[in-house]
Amino acid sequence: MPMNHADFDLELRLLLEAIYHKYQHDFRNYSASSLRRRMAQALTYFRCRSLSQLQDRVLHDPDVFPQMLQFLTVQVSEMFRDPSYFKAIREKVVPILHTYPSVKIWVAGCSSGEELWSLAILMEEEGLANRTLFYATDINPEALRLAEAGIYPTDRIAGFSKNYLAAGGKRSLSDYYHAAYGAASFARSLKSQMVFANHSLATDSVFSEVHMVSCRNVLIYFNHELQDRAVTLFKDALIRRGFLGLGSKESLRFGACAQDFEDFEPHDRIFQKR
Repeated sequence: MPMNHADFDLELRLLLEAIYHKYQHDFRNYSASSLRRRMAQALTYFRCRSLSQLQDRVLHDPDVFPQMLQFLTVQVSEMFRDPSYFKAIREKVVPILHTYPSVKIWVAGCSSGEELWSLAILMEEEGLANRTLFYATDINPEALRLAEAGIYPTDRIAGFSKNYLAAGGKRSLSDYYHAAYGAASFARSLKSQMVFANHSLATDSVFSEVHMVSCRNVLIYFNHELQDRAVTLFKDALIRRGFLGLGSKESLRFGACAQDFEDFEPHDRIFQKR
């Protein structure tokens, strides 16, 4: 570990600046406390004594930065996580989405795809799959690759299935995947309506008009400035009366866009654009 917190924070700021200028990935407004924990883990992984030493490797070894992204981005998710959120979408949001001839849903910060595939299954069961287009975005190429593959270890499936049923699932989750060699591969038919793209909430702009944005457990890793930027992107992307879904510990209450949304299902952190 570094000599003291002040030195560590100074080297952390320099590392993030270096990454921004070298690779155009902007982590400078990510939550400092979360970054400290993850960079301490990175030091152990890369066997570096200081962030300055790690910075030298990031700048001069092209193989290091892709590995660093696994520490800079958080890849923790599960299918139908917080089942009541998906049940609220099924029961309250979907009936409104049915009134549109076509639907676009943006899963921002899709990580390894569990939330995306959950929504795709939900839309399939509610008869909206054929007219719903999903935009799945993340800044981590490896996460996007995993999301697009839709393959997960079978030892996670029991938890996924429990969440699915609690979320109002109408069948068996096993109807949607093929299991072999210790992995469950989700149905390719669901993938036909998915578009995957590298997109940064820190630096990129709006790319499409959508009916719903689902961005869960991403904003908690941003500082207030970056949270406001991300929510502004969501606001600009959403049609009038479009929906925004956030994580269970995330809120719009004190943000710059608080007045642009109203509570739709406050318990499940689903908001509707005014």
